[in-house]
Amino acid sequence: MPILSQIGLGYTFLFLLGMRPMRDHWIALAAVLIGYWAAFALYPLPGAGFDYASVGVKDPGAEVLGGFAAHWNKNSNLAWAFDTWFLNLFSGEKPFLFNGGGYATLSFIPTLGTMILGLIAGGILRSNRAPREKINTLAIAGVAGLLLGAALGWAGICPVVKRIWTPSWTLFSGGWCFLFTAAFYLIIDAWQRKAWAFPLVVIGMNSIAAYCFAHLFEGFVIENLATHLGKDFFAIFGEPYKFLFRGVLVLLVLWLMLFWMYRRKIFLRI
Repeated sequence: MPILSQIGLGYTFLFLLGMRPMRDHWIALAAVLIGYWAAFALYPLPGAGFDYASVGVKDPGAEVLGGFAAHWNKNSNLAWAFDTWFLNLFSGEKPFLFNGGGYATLSFIPTLGTMILGLIAGGILRSNRAPREKINTLAIAGVAGLLLGAALGWAGICPVVKRIWTPSWTLFSGGWCFLFTAAFYLIIDAWQRKAWAFPLVVIGMNSIAAYCFAHLFEGFVIENLATHLGKDFFAIFGEPYKFLFRGVLVLLVLWLMLFWMYRRKIFLRI
């Protein structure tokens, strides 16, 4: 679960930053994103004869970026180099050469940027600003994050890559989160339309359990649905919608598990 490890590594820094004024939050966000971008940009590119297949890149022709964006290529960047040093400090069955998915330990740094954006959003919601001002501020920040993140990727300055959580991805994904937060605040808090959100409340009250269920039980749920409903049941609406329908059924089963916990007031907390 790489996301949980990224959150865990960054949480101590976020906790300490949470005691500081919002101005420091913005300064820390800029320092994290710009500093991490600069570290990747300054790390030298691999040589012309570098064997990408040897570090888990299955299709170099399709997966390897060219130009300046090559600084963020899979398993040939700064974070990969750090892991080949850091993870080999610990004893193991065999030396660490690369992560098949391209995940990296240092990704917790730009993930901290995402967590800081959440800290900023929370500060806006808890402030004494009028509801309309809160909504406008969140919406403007959301649009700005989307445009800036996409522009950095489009210009080749920093590709938008979720897997290694590039700074541009932090801004782009953060922009969507700000826009959704603005929309939910408008509908639920300002307009007082709450009943429709109950399915989301069930998930939100047990977000840790929901995340673990999705990673631990998805395969088990799919296998049992196929056993009891038939392997062809997922394609009932046609082959193009097979995986979409299967995902909906799995989500429904996992939600019912969370609903059972909700009714019995069982909530996982850290």
